[in-house]
Amino acid sequence: MTIQQSIPAPAAPEATPATDAPSRVTPMMEQYLEIKAAHPGLLLFYRMGDFYELFFEDAEIASKALGIVLTKRGKHQGMDIPMCGVPVERSEDYLHRLINAGHRVAVCEQTENPAAARARGNKSVVARGVVRLVTPGTLTEDTLLDARTNNYLLAIARARASSGGDRIGLAWIDISTSEFMVTECSTAELAATLARINPNEAIVTDALYGDPDLGPLLRELPSVTPLTRDVFDGATAERRLCDYFAVATMDGLSAMTRLEATAAAAAVTYIDRTQVGKRPPLSPPSREAAGTTMAIDPATRANLELTRTLAGERRGSLLDAIDCTVTAAGSRLLAQRLAAPLTDSAAIARRLDAIATFVTDSAARDDIRTTLRAAPDMSRALARLSVGRGGPRDLAALRDGILAADQALARLVQLEAAPAEIIAVMEALRRPSRDFAREFERALAEQLPLIKRDGGFIREGYDTALDESRNLRDASRLVVAAMQARYADDTGIKALKIRHNNVLGYFVEVTAQHGDRLMAPPLNATFIHRQTLAGQVRFTTSELGEIEAKIANAGDRALNLELEIFERLCAMALAASDDLRAAAHAFALLDVATALAKLAIDDNYVRPEVDGSLGFAVEGGRHPVVEQALKRDGQPFIANACDLSPGPGQKSGQIWLITGPNMAGKSTFLRQNALIALMAQIGSYVPASRARIGVVDRLFSRVGAADDLARGRSTFMVEMVETAVILNQASERSLVILDEIGRGTATFDGLSIAWAAIEHLHEANRCRALFATHYHELTALSAKLPRMFNATVRVKEWQGDVVFLHEVLPGSADRSYGIQVAKLAGLPPAVIARAKSVLAKLEAQDRGQTARALADDLPLFAVPSRAAAEAAAPSEAEQLVEAVKALHPDEMSPREALEALYALKAKLPKG
Repeated sequence: MTIQQSIPAPAAPEATPATDAPSRVTPMMEQYLEIKAAHPGLLLFYRMGDFYELFFEDAEIASKALGIVLTKRGKHQGMDIPMCGVPVERSEDYLHRLINAGHRVAVCEQTENPAAARARGNKSVVARGVVRLVTPGTLTEDTLLDARTNNYLLAIARARASSGGDRIGLAWIDISTSEFMVTECSTAELAATLARINPNEAIVTDALYGDPDLGPLLRELPSVTPLTRDVFDGATAERRLCDYFAVATMDGLSAMTRLEATAAAAAVTYIDRTQVGKRPPLSPPSREAAGTTMAIDPATRANLELTRTLAGERRGSLLDAIDCTVTAAGSRLLAQRLAAPLTDSAAIARRLDAIATFVTDSAARDDIRTTLRAAPDMSRALARLSVGRGGPRDLAALRDGILAADQALARLVQLEAAPAEIIAVMEALRRPSRDFAREFERALAEQLPLIKRDGGFIREGYDTALDESRNLRDASRLVVAAMQARYADDTGIKALKIRHNNVLGYFVEVTAQHGDRLMAPPLNATFIHRQTLAGQVRFTTSELGEIEAKIANAGDRALNLELEIFERLCAMALAASDDLRAAAHAFALLDVATALAKLAIDDNYVRPEVDGSLGFAVEGGRHPVVEQALKRDGQPFIANACDLSPGPGQKSGQIWLITGPNMAGKSTFLRQNALIALMAQIGSYVPASRARIGVVDRLFSRVGAADDLARGRSTFMVEMVETAVILNQASERSLVILDEIGRGTATFDGLSIAWAAIEHLHEANRCRALFATHYHELTALSAKLPRMFNATVRVKEWQGDVVFLHEVLPGSADRSYGIQVAKLAGLPPAVIARAKSVLAKLEAQDRGQTARALADDLPLFAVPSRAAAEAAAPSEAEQLVEAVKALHPDEMSPREALEALYALKAKLPKG
């Protein structure tokens, strides 16, 4: 879904009248309309006391999206003003629902105390201002985020090339974890790059959004915000980046191309606008060089169900199957690795070395995982504190994180010959100051509120002034309790209570039957009537008013002192943000390494050999997701080997043509080998008894059938588009899996396409490939294509039924057993019997026999036979075409060619 709403640049709104009759607009509504005019396209959460209220069209949209009551408040230009509201204390829940529905929200807060507004005059309105713009890519609250998934904002910039071949610069940021990445790609690579990053929100120029070629691709993203060109101004990009990171020159940041810097500057500018000046600390941009990760296009990611199934669920995906992490940060890092497998065999080896350490040392693995379970999500806690949305529990998370780092370090130093990645983890865990943690331990109470304004989060004894204010506040409350007892004795009303609310403050409350007594002499001289309700009557006294002022002053002072201490502790945390982020990332690395080690032990995975060759040899390979599903049902998975390595004297990898019946396991075999290659290159052990993988630069998968009706594509068109991408982009280092190419059209058309595709893969792409098909005629190609190998999935017939053995062996199938599979699916017996008779007739007929003759010859269920229609005489145009087809120019003399030309001219239609 795409919402075309742009975020306005911060500017003072124009002082234009909001209505033709300004005298009829209340001061409050005038303020609302002025703020709303400065933020078009966003829903405005307008703070009024304990509620955020929405008016006019915003109210109608929000009430429908949230399922809350739409009411009205006053009139504007003679019309009722639609209104709805949400309580401030539950606003995050409502924000989450609005963001998921594709909306953006401007949060407008009261920026002064109501008492200050009253001091300016009775009709003065409390000052308000927008403090934040809430968009899908700029979220920080836990309640608005998935703890296991990154929340990326992506900026996309384009550089036009006069000779074609435009370049695309991309910068993506997760402000909840401070990650910041940049890269550059071609327009042809954009779809695969977008699929890898998987942004929650993208920002682009208006021109790029409306581009006829790239616009449709961009509009497929979950949320796209078109912005004006100034946000993507390359001339000011470096200055804006230097300003954000407070550095004098770009030398202090990562080396970037001009296009990457343009995208990066756009991203930080957007964050500046949405956070209204509160700049979250970001890591310096990290540049991702071209070719450092395996390219995987969107169709392949979907077909292989890497992070989501085709139904859109995490359960049943590869990520779900291999994610044994115990922290949210570890789960996010594993998802990142799965989205971007490496192509550097040395970097892959370093990851495998870290896993190997915990495969061999199970005690260390278990101890580390126990420590990690108690480790908080430090990076997201730090991000919330940096933008003023953190609470006392976020401070405690940083404290607990450093304490967990000490425990992890104590166990890691016991490892023998720790590999490079673990040594780097240990160095990062040592970086945060332990004095920082000790200070937080001294300051924070045992039980912490979620929100800082609730108070009570600073430990008693930490600050003398705070303790004094608290004692005064608590002592005053004891005075109130004593006063209540005295008033009850003086009046003889035992049910008399002194209560408090935010409207009346402290008040004396009695039941209605005792109200008259307090309003009659002599008690009315002490008790002043305030309010009468259905069952209670409320009063005040001069003494109670004096005590209330003392309590309010003491309570306010105590809370203000706590908030001052909170801000001081936050400043300490932000000053140490680099060290804290490094430790948080170290926890994630440690979690992934120990989790993949546990997976390897539990599911009997093996360390793959990954090198720079074109080899691909897997022994005892298994599908990680299917194997786990079978294991839960107590069934074994049949392992199979696959060798696509170049044969003796060959320079390119092999193509396996796999035939066999439906349901025999061809698709599973194809997918499992693709997943094994992918898992090897994320630096994971793999489900096999042995695996040697030459680095794959691109992974392609064309599996299954699906249409795309929204874009006017039939199932067969989708199949052909995906096949075209493969044939146009696959290289010698690529791995391609193709399943049932050409099955969506007429038999001979499909066979011809599949035939030509195999030849192209063999001769032009020269890639490693697995090609499953029911076109048994294709097996003949192995005689003329030296790198093509025939394989089949073994089955056994038993009393007319088929038994699937799921074993892949050399050879080819001569049947597809489709009728037996149809029988297993539950087709009616009459249909099965008819299908068998039709199949027998088809197999007995000559393939050149016409479909009409075959249909006329079939007995039962056949269309009634009819007399053959007399052949219509060919038209003049048809006669001309046939005459041209009969010519053989290479065999003609010049004179014969001239005579043929005159003869053709004579056959032209007259007139």
